[in-house]
Amino acid sequence: MERRMGCMQARLDSLAAMVSVDSPFLRACRGEPHTQVPVWFMRQAGRSLPEYRAIRGTGSITEAIRDPELATEITLQPVRRYGTDAAILYSDIVTPLEAIGFGVEVKPGVGPVVERPFESAADLDRIVPLDPEGHTPFVLETVRNLVAELGDVPLIGFAGAPFTVASYMIEGGPSRTYVKTKKLMYSQPDLFATLLDRLADLALASLHSQVANGASAIQLFDSWAGALSPSDYRHYVLPASQKVFAGIAPTGVPRIHFGVITGELLPLMREAGADVVGVDWRVDLDDARARLGDDVALQGNLDPTAVLAGADVAVERTRDVLRRAGGHPGHIFNLGHGVMPESDPDVLKRVIDTVHAEGRVR
Repeated sequence: MERRMGCMQARLDSLAAMVSVDSPFLRACRGEPHTQVPVWFMRQAGRSLPEYRAIRGTGSITEAIRDPELATEITLQPVRRYGTDAAILYSDIVTPLEAIGFGVEVKPGVGPVVERPFESAADLDRIVPLDPEGHTPFVLETVRNLVAELGDVPLIGFAGAPFTVASYMIEGGPSRTYVKTKKLMYSQPDLFATLLDRLADLALASLHSQVANGASAIQLFDSWAGALSPSDYRHYVLPASQKVFAGIAPTGVPRIHFGVITGELLPLMREAGADVVGVDWRVDLDDARARLGDDVALQGNLDPTAVLAGADVAVERTRDVLRRAGGHPGHIFNLGHGVMPESDPDVLKRVIDTVHAEGRVR
């Protein structure tokens, strides 16, 4: 058994080394010289793909995530169909929370729903340390499977940022106003800080295990950080996000920071420790570059709804994103948020083909 595990680790190390040398995606993350703009999409594996709908059937998202063979296949589908320059693990930001028994379910068309929301200091006892080998062995098996299958295509691991995961826990599910979250944040700042610190540890344990098993980069999803002002983000949220990025830094993998409606937070998201800052469509990419400078990579930022307008519009808007990126070596083409379920895969393929054909690096 030990010999077999040693051979597997040697295989993973070999693949990781090959990816780090050859991948346009990883070179772009680091702002290193390369020739072609890399492209991948958030939610590239999902309901927009007919092969995904066929293989998922009537099972739940959680059941699919917990099935390494199925999760591996789902992750690979868009790489095969589109030729994306990176794959992202098929999982969910609340998977670690569900695995430690906090009581959360990912409901189709809704998102994460918490059975008993976080309300007081007593609920801290429900957040136990994550043991990836014990709590989420299915995730690690999926990562290992993917590293073996992907070859020189990098695998992106991910976790939910402390604030966004906390907002689900406190609100009990998705929210438009985050009233309960902000109320707790303002009225009990010490408790809120402790909660985010615990969630930073949860994210770190998950990310470290993904990288240890072969993930070539990580993305921290702080999808709801845009609900905060810059001063509130700095005071209440930044320390926990910094803890995550600082904790993963010794692995040497690129670190991506993504949020929505975060135009005013972009410098702070960089300050958190990211190598790559995700930009949504609400900020033009050349403006984002002016705000952040040349020493950080940017990811984005086609409006996902442009894909719904048809191939001609999507290609035109893709060219505009590339023009605004200016051929900077630190640019990874992506959507400004996830692929919408009703997106036409053929249009997405046209977008990718356009990036590969016309996205040149200066």
